[in-house]
Amino acid sequence: MIFDLTPQLPAVFDILHLALAALSLILLLVVVLRSSKTETPAVEVKTEEPKVEPPKTAPKPQAQLKEFDGEGALQLLSLLQQDGRIIDFIREDVAQYSDEEIGAAARVVHKGLRKTFDEHFTVEGIRSEEEGDTVVIEAGFKPQEIQLLGQVAGEGPYKGALVHQGWKVTDIKLPKVVEGRDSRILAAAQVEVGA
Repeated sequence: MIFDLTPQLPAVFDILHLALAALSLILLLVVVLRSSKTETPAVEVKTEEPKVEPPKTAPKPQAQLKEFDGEGALQLLSLLQQDGRIIDFIREDVAQYSDEEIGAAARVVHKGLRKTFDEHFTVEGIRSEEEGDTVVIEAGFKPQEIQLLGQVAGEGPYKGALVHQGWKVTDIKLPKVVEGRDSRILAAAQVEVGA
């Protein structure tokens, strides 16, 4: 008796990961662009102080919110559409196509998206260990860089299995945009003249 142990994943599974990866990339750009903008001053709310003893430790500072105009996110979405036709792919109703047709389309979209991504972003893993390795997270870690899962108690150190190494952007190379260009136009309509 012969058993085929090669993984057989349907093409739809790949497309879902592709769509999630594209969405993650767009959200990553939004976060990066928000962090690069200048901070807006926090609005100070004055309240009457209660007459109690001051806390023994200093309170944690409140997060400062920044204004975000979305120009960079729109620029990235335009680039992803130009090389990978991401909007066409996401907006297409794929229910009418076979898994083989969807898989073939996903390869073309993936190739274009990867080209755009590699041209404009340099990323590296937050953790260098392999997924599944046991890691120790010391107290005082940055919660934005490391997300603890499972039963978390106390202040660390924490020991557990690495589920995902995480990603961070180390360099961005977006092209300059012509002054006055409407960044909401992600892809121009195309007309074949004389057809």
